[in-house]
Amino acid sequence: MHSLEPTLLNALRFTPEQAATLRRLGEHRGRQELFARQRPEVLESLRTVAVVESSESSNRLEGIVAPHARVKDLVLRDTAPRNRSEQEIAGYRDALELIHEAGANMPFSVSVVRQLHSIVYRYLPADGGSWKMADNEIVEHGPGGEVTRVRFRAVSAVATPDAMRRMVEAYDEAQRAGRHDSLILVPLAILDFLCIHPFTDGNGRVARLLTLLLLYRCGYEVGRYISLERIFEESRETYYETLEQSSRRWHDGGHDVAPWLNYSLGVLLRAYEEFEERVGHISGGRGSKSEQVKRIVLGKTMPFRISDLERDCPGVSRDTIRKVLRQLRDEGAVRSTGRGRSARWQCTES
Repeated sequence: MHSLEPTLLNALRFTPEQAATLRRLGEHRGRQELFARQRPEVLESLRTVAVVESSESSNRLEGIVAPHARVKDLVLRDTAPRNRSEQEIAGYRDALELIHEAGANMPFSVSVVRQLHSIVYRYLPADGGSWKMADNEIVEHGPGGEVTRVRFRAVSAVATPDAMRRMVEAYDEAQRAGRHDSLILVPLAILDFLCIHPFTDGNGRVARLLTLLLLYRCGYEVGRYISLERIFEESRETYYETLEQSSRRWHDGGHDVAPWLNYSLGVLLRAYEEFEERVGHISGGRGSKSEQVKRIVLGKTMPFRISDLERDCPGVSRDTIRKVLRQLRDEGAVRSTGRGRSARWQCTES
């Protein structure tokens, strides 16, 4: 039974906290449009950072890694991939670009789902865009790569085409009915997609691409400027835990969508809060880039890394950030622990 079928949707009841979150997200969407009109140059710098983070984090969640410098070259300069990991990252880059450019007008259909999977796999010899030919399971692996636990048994291969057709139709019918906020329907569609697990591989990446697509179609475009994939990766334990909790008894319709729904709304809310914070830091600051970095550093209450400041200060070079940190350290305003990439900084008054 799918999460989008009328019997389950009509049984949904929302807590005051969930209703408040939906209201806040609607307010954020309204302000997003204002920022887009008033500060287009700021949003462009955020978009550049986000597209790199999204391509890197979505693949890293699946164990696909490459040096950060190579990811930037692949994403921003369309560099040719050199190996399998880079081929997968380049494919995600292309699918992400398509959604950023046309997502608001792309239909949510079986053919689009298969198209996205095909793009993700376009640099690989694998047969992208084809449904799985054998049954599959969502499992946990041990340190040696062995399967330690089966989290979920997906829809069988033979039933997958019909399950995908029903999922898309159920989403469209729920949208047309207009009885539920789109922000409720989007996570439920993604939950069903992940439970069907229609492809042999690449389901997680396609699910994250579909999340952006459906959010864009509903007018929520924060994923263009703040990487939702990065937030998923940073909260990966909760990502997998809530997915497992909400998939229990999915096959017989006895599942509880609340854990996954709450998590998904929380990710979107965090993205919007980060978006407004960054736009405020950039657009509200007068003076040099060094002064902007200094203001952001002195506002930190928790330990942070240079990479955190790079995200908070799009368009500011790492050399400038390091220079400001050295000055603040010499003044006794900040201190550091560790060296190299493991270094953490903290304000002395925190």
